[in-house]
Amino acid sequence: MIVGTSMMFSSTIIGIKLLPTTVLHHKHSGELMIGMLLMQDFLAIFVLLVLISGVSDSNSENLITFGKSLVALPLLIGGAVLAVRIILQPLFARFDRIGEYVFLLAIGWCLGVAELAEVIGLSREIGAFVAGISLATSPIAQYIALNLKPLRDFFLILFFFSLGGAFDLALIPHIIVPALVLAAAMLCVKPVIYKFLLAKSESKALSWDIGFRLGQNSEFSLLIAYLAFNTQLIGNNASHLIQAVAIITFLVSSYIVVFNFPSPIAINSRLRRD
Repeated sequence: MIVGTSMMFSSTIIGIKLLPTTVLHHKHSGELMIGMLLMQDFLAIFVLLVLISGVSDSNSENLITFGKSLVALPLLIGGAVLAVRIILQPLFARFDRIGEYVFLLAIGWCLGVAELAEVIGLSREIGAFVAGISLATSPIAQYIALNLKPLRDFFLILFFFSLGGAFDLALIPHIIVPALVLAAAMLCVKPVIYKFLLAKSESKALSWDIGFRLGQNSEFSLLIAYLAFNTQLIGNNASHLIQAVAIITFLVSSYIVVFNFPSPIAINSRLRRD
């Protein structure tokens, strides 16, 4: 069940990085992709809450912990949104000409909410997600995104390096066959499912485009594997199976999009869009 759950989600990082900027901000397809990814992210957070609380053990103490998490999450979201509107937006409006101030305030806000989430029994990943969503509702969100882009790209590189560095290569002979089979299934089935689900409301071309762009696994799949292994719900082989499928689908899906669909780094000049 945990392996299957981790296969549901698509990568926000790859989906957005390979989407042309004009499409992301000004076209219906960009709105559609962002909406679907946000819906998946909220669903992934619910899965993470279940794993953090260990509710699958049907222990009354774990159920209480899960109940506290369900209460803490909306309180954190509501508090973050109010804090942005009451405190951060006036500060941004007053000092928006000082780029360093905006930069440090945005970073401090995200780190602070991430740490607060850890303190109240959630996780830093959930806190960081909530902090980003709350900032995205402010008028200065696009300015912040533009100024933090180099830092974001730097940490994306660190993220993928840490993913590869933490992978136990000694387990490859044990998981390579199921990993290849599962990765191939995801790469083939996901675009078809997205195309089927979007066929009634969107054009055929757009349905295939969205399907292939979201045809990989997600960063949340890696978090699910990490948390499930730490809570002893799955073994080391199952955890590395999820990680291997994520790595394979990240690579193959990126090449599929870059060679066949418009993107900022397309090899074909006809498909290159900034």
